[in-house]
Amino acid sequence: MRVLVTADTFSGVWTYSRELVSGLVTQGAQVTLVSFGEIPLPHQTAWMDGLHGLEYHPTAFRLDWMQEGEQDFEAAQEYLCAVVRDTRPDFLHLNQLSFGALPVATPRVVVAHGDVITWWLCIHGHEPAASAWLDWYRETMVASLRRADTVVTASRWMQEMLQLAYGSDFEAHVVPPGRNPIYFNPFITKEDSVLAIGRLWDTGKQVSLLTQHTHGLPVCIVGADNPVPAPPVPIRADVRVSTDQHEISVKGAQTEAQLRTLYSKSKIFAATSQYEPTGLASIEAAFSRCALVANDTDVYRELWGDAALYFERNSAESLSDVLGRLDEDRELARQYGTRAYNRARERFTARRMVDDYLRLYRRLRTPRVAVA
Repeated sequence: MRVLVTADTFSGVWTYSRELVSGLVTQGAQVTLVSFGEIPLPHQTAWMDGLHGLEYHPTAFRLDWMQEGEQDFEAAQEYLCAVVRDTRPDFLHLNQLSFGALPVATPRVVVAHGDVITWWLCIHGHEPAASAWLDWYRETMVASLRRADTVVTASRWMQEMLQLAYGSDFEAHVVPPGRNPIYFNPFITKEDSVLAIGRLWDTGKQVSLLTQHTHGLPVCIVGADNPVPAPPVPIRADVRVSTDQHEISVKGAQTEAQLRTLYSKSKIFAATSQYEPTGLASIEAAFSRCALVANDTDVYRELWGDAALYFERNSAESLSDVLGRLDEDRELARQYGTRAYNRARERFTARRMVDDYLRLYRRLRTPRVAVA
C-alpha cells in the first residue's frame, strides 16, 4: 500500500502526522509525506530516522488559513500533483482541509483539524466579516469537502461544526486521534499542581480563565502548543505571579522532554478550550495520568464522558471551585487521573487510530474521474 500524507509544521498536525506516518510504515505501508508552512528544524524530523518506508518532501508553501495562503495555493496544488504523478500513491491522506479537490483521480481522505470559519462560529457565534479572501477560502473548502471520498473529524461535534459552516454535502467519518503511550510517564509521583497549555491571548484555548481567581495550588501555563529543540544554554523565561494563596507560572515554549516532565508531575490538567477540534493536549495529559478538569462543552463530553470532571462552560469561578475540590480531596484526584488514563488507553492510542485509518482506506469508493 502506498499513501501520500500531507502535514503542516506549525501546529499539532505535525504531531498527529508523526503518529500516523510511523504507524503506517510499521504496518508495512510505503508513505510519502509532504509538509507545508515552514521547512522543519532537525529536531522536528528526528523521528523519521530508521523509517525505511518513508519518503519526505518538505516545502515552505504558506497555509490556507493565512491571509497570504491564497497566493501560494495554486503552486502548492501543482506541487502536490507532481508528487502524486511521481509516487503513484493508492490513497491521499490530506491533513489540510483545502486540498480535497486536488485534480487527480487518486482516492482521498481529508482530515479536519480545525479551520477559520468553524473557529469563528464557535467563539463568536457568527462568521468573520465578509472579504474577498473569505470568499476564496469558503469556495476552496466547499470544493474540497465535496470532492473528498471521506472527511474525517476527531469528534461528532467537529463534524457538525463543518456541516454548520459548509453544508452537509460530504461523506463523514469520526476517527479519534491517537498518541503512543510510550511518550508519556504515568508513574511519577504527582505534585499538587495544575497544568494548562495555550497562549493567554487565545480566546479559543482561554487558559486565561485560570488567572481570574486564586487557587490553593500552583498553576503552570505553557504558552506554546508545540515542542522546541533543547537550547545549548538553559534560558529562564518564566513569568510568575504569586500571592500567599496561589502562584501562576507562565512558561514559554518547552522541549518535548520538558513537556513530558510537566505532564507527569502535574496532578491536574485544565482543559479550558471552547474550540477543540482534536483534543490532543488532553489526551497527552490523560496518558500521563493527570486528572482532567474540562470545560463543559459538547466535544469534551464526547471525548471523555465520565472520565473527567467538568466546570460550568467558560466560567472561571466554576473552574476555580472544581480545582479547589480536587485540591482538598487527593483520593478523588487520583481516581480521576486513573479514569482518564484508562479511557486514553482504550480509545486514544496511535495504534487504534492507524488501524481505523487502514480500514477506512480499504473502504474508499472507486476513484471518480477528477475535473481539472
